[in-house]
Amino acid sequence: MIKKISILFFLFQVTYSFAQKEKQELREGNKHYNEGKYAEAEKKYTEALKEKNNYYKSNFNLGNAYYKQGKYNDATGQYDTYIKNTNNKDTLAKAFHNLGNTYLKTKKYEEAIKAYKNALKFNPKDEDTRYNLAYTLKKLQQQQQQDKKNKDKKDDKKKDDKQKQDKKEDKKKDDKQKQDKKEDKKKDEQQNKKEDKDQKGQPQQPQMSKEEAQRMLDALKNNEQKLQLKKKNKEGEAKSKIIDKDW
Repeated sequence: MIKKISILFFLFQVTYSFAQKEKQELREGNKHYNEGKYAEAEKKYTEALKEKNNYYKSNFNLGNAYYKQGKYNDATGQYDTYIKNTNNKDTLAKAFHNLGNTYLKTKKYEEAIKAYKNALKFNPKDEDTRYNLAYTLKKLQQQQQQDKKNKDKKDDKKKDDKQKQDKKEDKKKDDKQKQDKKEDKKKDEQQNKKEDKDQKGQPQQPQMSKEEAQRMLDALKNNEQKLQLKKKNKEGEAKSKIIDKDW
């Protein structure tokens, strides 16, 4: 679809030679505008408004001069001012049409649609406005679809980032567990080495065979029997001894 956006312009010509100051400025502004000198036209329209701040013709044309220079926010303000200060249906239709164009340029599609609809209320047969309305409706639909894609993409990115973060946290936990295991293993090895060292420092218990142990037991037994016999003999002797009386 070829973009077709028109801007409607009023050139309010004066018909008498001794015009008021604001009308002289307006006429010079129109001359500059028709020559494509929009900055100069802006100055003249502004001068006209200084002479008469509610001069609706300069308000309207100043909005057009702003529009031609790409000063869309300024143009919006001028069209709004004009719309609030006139009741003429024909000029209101043109003002709303141009207002819709400024919103369209700044991609404020919902505001543009509203302005075009207002323009059609005052002039239902304006095909340019009807075309711009259809065009803007399509642009709004595309914008909404793109916004949805961007939102979905953003949500997917958040989800991916969360998954990556979760994986990162899991890896940190795994690494910590591995480190803890290494530390525990190291401590066990150190403890085992210490125990081995302690055991090596202790005197070794003598080793003997079963036969040697039995011989030692027999020897101990024989010694004990001899001691018992000796003790018994000593006790016998003590009982049979005669005690002499010392007179």
